[in-house]
Amino acid sequence: MLSSAPMIEDQVAAAIPLVVDLDGTLIRSDLLVESFFQSFGDDWLAPAALLRPLLRGKAQLKAAIADRTEIDPSELPYDEAVLARIRAAISQGRKAYLASASHERYVAAIAAHLGLFSGWFASDMTRNLSGPAKAARLVEAFGQHGFDYIGNDEADLPVWAAAATPIGIRVAPGTRRRLSRMAPQAEFLPSERASLTDWLKLIRVHQYAKNALIFIPLLTAQKFQAASFLIALTAFIAFSLCASGVYILNDLVDLAADRCHPTKKNRPLAAGTIPPFEGIVAACLLLCSAVIIGATVSPMFLGVLVAYFALTSAYTFALKRKMLVDVIVLAMLYTIRVIGGAAAVDVPMSEWLLGFSMFIFTALALIKRYTELSVRLDGDLPDPSNRNYKIGDLPIVATLAAAAGFNAVTVFALYISSDTVHRLYRHPLLLWLICPILMYWIGRALMLAHRRMMHDDPIVFALKDWRSRVCVGMVGLILLAAI
Repeated sequence: MLSSAPMIEDQVAAAIPLVVDLDGTLIRSDLLVESFFQSFGDDWLAPAALLRPLLRGKAQLKAAIADRTEIDPSELPYDEAVLARIRAAISQGRKAYLASASHERYVAAIAAHLGLFSGWFASDMTRNLSGPAKAARLVEAFGQHGFDYIGNDEADLPVWAAAATPIGIRVAPGTRRRLSRMAPQAEFLPSERASLTDWLKLIRVHQYAKNALIFIPLLTAQKFQAASFLIALTAFIAFSLCASGVYILNDLVDLAADRCHPTKKNRPLAAGTIPPFEGIVAACLLLCSAVIIGATVSPMFLGVLVAYFALTSAYTFALKRKMLVDVIVLAMLYTIRVIGGAAAVDVPMSEWLLGFSMFIFTALALIKRYTELSVRLDGDLPDPSNRNYKIGDLPIVATLAAAAGFNAVTVFALYISSDTVHRLYRHPLLLWLICPILMYWIGRALMLAHRRMMHDDPIVFALKDWRSRVCVGMVGLILLAAI
């Protein structure tokens, strides 16, 4: 006669509920970090308003942030391995519960959206449901070793200790060893760590080409000494690291909006490939490195670098939501790179170069906005929530872009007639050949944007477009011939 023991064991296992953590487990993100940066992006004075709740404890802080922000559960980066484990447990007749240190408003919304959980546990106004507090609450509900638990963090160790079967995902090596020693029966779900490509994508290495603007004062002043080039190269590295740090902060602020965007949803933070906290650490390291390297260039250059950081931070947290102010600030951020190059190699900043830079970069910023609005028009998407533009603004944005671009050509033409050119170039008349090249490139960029053939970043487009590279090469040859 067959033994009934296996059947009894299966019945007991089926009776054990599966409890799932939220941040870093069910979703590849952290709602506290996300909601904090979202509140900061909505109101740059938010940190000051949150100071009092913070002093009252983490539970009060989470409640205050939840009162200021909303989440869209349908756009969060859910982990498919965890979802599969939940569905498998439910198919076996087991109940699943969501248990999180996040605020109850978020947890309830996510549980309702997924429709998989029989109940949920979360932080409220008085209790932060994390670590020992979460373990005690689950033991109270299900008994010691009366539940299985999926978690990811060191804070989950007390909960794993109280669980029948501890299950981990994305567990740090040190925490994984401690869990394995504590509970040999622990299981670990498969997960992928961020690759080098993901990190390079996060810090926007491809955007470093913009910082080549630092070399323009060196070239226009014709300071071709090796020492000057090395100083400019050091300045380039400092600006690149600073820009990468700010890009990460910008992504943290724009997480919700990026997840609704056709292409930006694939950014590492928005997609959950890299956790928000790791992004914060990376941004701090990059910014600190930029300051240290910038200080080795010169005090003047360091001042320009700090000004760039201040302006780009103001753009990230406030000015990007102001119509037209945003494109003017973007143009200023490009121009500051040129000013930084002049400060690094200690040459006077040309007023002609300053004027040309402001107009050409305002045109590029407007083309960028035009492209973003075009994507929304073609995709039948609503007006952008994080920009003060409407899809109906497309014609005027295109007009402004064309005006700014061709004004840049006018400034360059006037520069050719200046005394400065005659001092620097033996054959200044050759410089007139650059004007039709500029007109062609600007006009073509506008046409391609209108035909929906433009990348959402015109600088990236220029790097990949062979005609743009030919234009740059021709301008370089003309400059050399004119010297």
